[in-house]
Amino acid sequence: MPTFDTGLISRIQQANDIVDVIGEHLALKRKGREMLGLCPFHEDHRPSFNVNPTKQIFKCFACGAGGDVIKFIQMRENLTFPQALQRLADRAGIKVEPFRPHTSHEPRDTSDDADPNDIARANAWAAKYFAANLTHPEKGKDVRKYVAERQLSDDSVKSWQIGLALGADNDLLTAARQKKIPDKLLLAAGLVVGAGSSLSDKFVNRLMFTIADATGKIIAFGGRTLSGEGAKYINSPTTALFDKSNSLFGLDRARHQMVSSDTAVVVEGYTDCIMAHQFGVSNVVATLGTSFTIGHARILRRYAKKVVLLFDSDTAGLEAANRALGVALGSHIDIAIASVPQGKDPCDFLLAQGKELFAKIIDNATDVFTFKWARLNANLGSQPTLAGKKQAVDEYLDAIATAITAGNVSAIERGLIVNNLSRVMSLDAKEINSELIRRSGRARTASSYTGAADDSHTPLDLGEGLSANAQREILEVLLAHPSLFDDIKDKISPQNFDVPALERVAQAVFQTLSQKTRASIQTICSAVEDPQLAGLMTTLEHEGAEKGNFTKRLADALTALEHVEQQKNKIAGNKHDLICDVAKQDRRNMGMI
Repeated sequence: MPTFDTGLISRIQQANDIVDVIGEHLALKRKGREMLGLCPFHEDHRPSFNVNPTKQIFKCFACGAGGDVIKFIQMRENLTFPQALQRLADRAGIKVEPFRPHTSHEPRDTSDDADPNDIARANAWAAKYFAANLTHPEKGKDVRKYVAERQLSDDSVKSWQIGLALGADNDLLTAARQKKIPDKLLLAAGLVVGAGSSLSDKFVNRLMFTIADATGKIIAFGGRTLSGEGAKYINSPTTALFDKSNSLFGLDRARHQMVSSDTAVVVEGYTDCIMAHQFGVSNVVATLGTSFTIGHARILRRYAKKVVLLFDSDTAGLEAANRALGVALGSHIDIAIASVPQGKDPCDFLLAQGKELFAKIIDNATDVFTFKWARLNANLGSQPTLAGKKQAVDEYLDAIATAITAGNVSAIERGLIVNNLSRVMSLDAKEINSELIRRSGRARTASSYTGAADDSHTPLDLGEGLSANAQREILEVLLAHPSLFDDIKDKISPQNFDVPALERVAQAVFQTLSQKTRASIQTICSAVEDPQLAGLMTTLEHEGAEKGNFTKRLADALTALEHVEQQKNKIAGNKHDLICDVAKQDRRNMGMI
């Protein structure tokens, strides 16, 4: 894990006002000296998310989440500490140079332990290389005509970094070797395939689409065949940076509009997504040649409460949408489905009908339960056999059970669903309820394996008893009133804290305050990379400030801790004396024998 200079971290914090950053993700309203909003980290219906502009920290008093601006980005975008730091540095135009364990400035020549930063640099070079091929007067001439026929604008081609992989099997490989980029790094990035002397380019004669993560870092590529050979589309393989089941094309460009509109639109194709943005519909992302997954649902849940799945209106598109709905029902998001008419894909529809009609399709998206109910009735009417009808009912009941388990069905909705089923199937409502309960139990068991039901952290154990309370009291005072650190720095150390969570907080507090006595809670939070630990810090700071009377509380806590230590030492001494007495008695007994 890279470490960063505290001065750099402070610069990044100062350049990213916490109210501005969080305001890009959720609506905040002023309440006194603080800002208030709905917490994005739990199902919040009453605003419990507080942002303090003076302290530059956030705190949710319902779920406990809290920390500085870096922790917010970590949690909101599911990033590591270095990734969140880089994300905020990019936002502020600050260059980040982490301290690296190896001294060379060249990428490390290893694939088994490939550094994600090296892979990202290799990808960035490849993106520029592909883009240069497309803009080359001769090499890219024919493909530029194809792109123009697809009506992708020059601005879209440039901003989305669309490029060209040439027809030679080792074109990119040869160029990379000339740049001294190691073969093993190209393998680790998924840019080449094979082994030893038989390496060749992964992408050959393809229109290239650049795939970025939420921060804008290039993590992979997608390529559309230009010759009709091989698969129509291929993606980079899974790497240290890329997993297509947990990646969405266009997320870096769409996430802000998702937040402001509270809606995310999911399409299937690269050009569908790009064309939507070209027409000004900028809350659109695309899956990457894979079905909609739990990972996709989790990502979108960070930015929007509603997800509209927009697929082709043909049979294959509707089946794909139905599978996607089954996955999405297990997540805490509002799902709807829409499709473009006349057998067109979204890209073609936008070009033919324009933005307004496209936006109208999204606005009129069908609620998931309405779609599932219509599908059930259609299947019941088209299935001539009892087995076919049973399969249709099973599909519907499983979908409703999954939604119930995820908390997506209110009591009223459940009652309406049961009554409708009772009418259509001529079954007693109690029987249907019993079947839903049984299937909900099965869905709950399944979600425990996938982690879909609950991906929260286990609460931290803060210990109990006089010693644990004294340790907590000391930290509360120091976080709320750091200047009192001088009064105790020579009396205790983090080693005096035997509750693991409190010891970790103490290490950060003592280390930070030993360098800067009047360090703020924002600075102390940045000394830990774990968002959960930062949340504990903000809780301790708030409770410490609420109680006040800092000097006396600190003195009393120190006295209590000293008393506990004396008791421990006394018990240890008595134990030692007892062992010595037993040993002496044993020696006397041996002499008698």
